[in-house]
Amino acid sequence: MHTKTLKELSTLLHAKKVSATELAGLFLDRIAGSDLNAFLHVDAALTLQQAQAADQRLAGNTAGPLTGIPIAHKDIFVTRGWRTTAGSKMLADYTSPFDAAVVERFNEAGTVTLGKLNCDEFAMGSSNESSHFGPVKNPWDKTAVPGGSSGGSAAAVAARLAPAATATDTGGSIRQPASLCGVTGIKPTYGSVSRYGMIAFASSLDQGGPIAKTAEDCALLLNAMSGFDARDSTSLERKSEDFTAKLEGDLKGLRIGVPREFFGAGLASDVEQAVRAALGEFEKLGAVLVDISLPKTELSIPVYYVIAPAEASSNLSRFDGVRYGHRADSYKDLAEMYKKSRAEGFGEEVKRRILIGSYVLSHGYYDAYYLQAQRIRRLIAQDFQQALAGPERLCDVIMGPVSPTVAWDLGDKADDPVANYLADIFTLSTSLAGLPGMSIPCGFGQGGKNAQRPVGLQIIGNYFDEARLLNVAHQYQRATDWHLKAPQ
Repeated sequence: MHTKTLKELSTLLHAKKVSATELAGLFLDRIAGSDLNAFLHVDAALTLQQAQAADQRLAGNTAGPLTGIPIAHKDIFVTRGWRTTAGSKMLADYTSPFDAAVVERFNEAGTVTLGKLNCDEFAMGSSNESSHFGPVKNPWDKTAVPGGSSGGSAAAVAARLAPAATATDTGGSIRQPASLCGVTGIKPTYGSVSRYGMIAFASSLDQGGPIAKTAEDCALLLNAMSGFDARDSTSLERKSEDFTAKLEGDLKGLRIGVPREFFGAGLASDVEQAVRAALGEFEKLGAVLVDISLPKTELSIPVYYVIAPAEASSNLSRFDGVRYGHRADSYKDLAEMYKKSRAEGFGEEVKRRILIGSYVLSHGYYDAYYLQAQRIRRLIAQDFQQALAGPERLCDVIMGPVSPTVAWDLGDKADDPVANYLADIFTLSTSLAGLPGMSIPCGFGQGGKNAQRPVGLQIIGNYFDEARLLNVAHQYQRATDWHLKAPQ
């Protein structure tokens, strides 16, 4: 039962061949037996209460396609009843009085919450090693990282601890862990999914999205997640869309842009081999490969690591030990309380980014760093538009690797933050441009002593082109079985 897709589970639930309560119990048992450290908070009583409510809806024939489906939430979305920590000591005991918009939408759809998932502290990281509660282990090889910041989400789905999970992507935090754990994940167009109740890291970049086994699963989840929310000033007011409607379209004549900058020095040969093989499979499906250039790709790392820390410095100023969150036990005055509470509550990576952000926003440096980074960000977006938009557009979608390597060993980059930052080279530009992008499993590379580790293929589209991306991914998954493989 735990290996089935959301569509298969939904069919079984509606046919009364399994109950939501039975399904929730099965996954709770799997979570209890796991040693991956993927979950931070599980409350079986709350989960079973939701499952019983779902069973009532199913019995009364008022259920939707996701009613009774178990799902887990990244611990960056606030939840009523479950703790919300953002992977930080600062919020270690925090319980929100309200649900995030994404959680609300899934509750309305009748899903059953299994618990809260581990993540890099305040979503800052590429390996899930910055979590105050310890790193998540990659289910394919427990000596490897799962990727980050949504490492708990990707690991839980890959290990079949949950059939689906919510996640967030600021610079690649859905796509990269999905790639390293061999599952499917999509970051929609910026503004498509409400950020209300999502603990902010970098407000102009943060975007929620789903991680699941298949593109079809992600389409079902995105149907529930997306939509306008007046409480979020960055939410886009658009007509609702059924992302499952175009899944079955063929790929004949599809033009796939292959950026030469994604296949240069630094890309591991085993990753390139898997990605090239996937591109060949698309050619068999009728697509055409087009050589393109995204010349500002190499600038995405310095641009991102100016803009994101600057916004983080501002967003995290609210965690001061006064209203909620960690407060130091002893202090002489208000200023010392601020200093000690923040010094004790934040981890090293969060402190590093706050310091960088405060520096680039300071008087005398704002124009030289932050403003200049915003200008280059616009040029990065223009590169994509030249390829994907306009009357002379070169391609319909762009494809390439998600990560330069397969998952690395836990601790390998702990003393070298720049090496961690470089792991995001192929995902940052998409986030800076606000474009949709996804990762799908496409093979394995060599990692560790005995284990092979997953490789993900990245698919990037123009604004609001999620339906096309999901169609492209779905057709590939109909022709291959990489997405069906699971760790032992």
